[in-house]
Amino acid sequence: MNTVSDTLNTTFAALSDPTRRAMLVRLAQGEASVSELAAPFRMSLPAVSKHIKKLEKAGLLTKTRHAQQRPCRIDGEQLRQAVDWIEQYRQLWEGRRDQLDVSLHELHVAESAATPDASKPIDPRVKTNRSAADKRAKRSAGNGAPAKENTDDHALQQQIGFDF
Repeated sequence: MNTVSDTLNTTFAALSDPTRRAMLVRLAQGEASVSELAAPFRMSLPAVSKHIKKLEKAGLLTKTRHAQQRPCRIDGEQLRQAVDWIEQYRQLWEGRRDQLDVSLHELHVAESAATPDASKPIDPRVKTNRSAADKRAKRSAGNGAPAKENTDDHALQQQIGFDF
């Protein structure tokens, strides 16, 4: 693997834990000591230190030294790289969604042009009358059950909400 992939893997692994994400939220407000980061959690300081080391290894936070204290501060560079990577895929999927919208609109326009009353939009909530073909099939079948094909078409029409 290349270093960019390794870095992203480490970043996403660090972000996968809710405790570490909560620590980053706290650090977004400003620097904090290890004990301040540990305060909201019911865990030992060594457990908190493990979370901090994971964030530090991923490059998401840095620890400095001021006398006896070791304040932590968020480092946004790795987050920026993760966001940039995600952004590429967001743009890709939004583009595909837009293409799907265009295709669906063209399909709707084509179907509307093929229907007798093209000025009215199709509303799936409104129940429509059975098609003339269904009515003819029912009359020709007499009092017996309608043909299997017509039954399947009718069931499909009921699911979709309009005749086709």
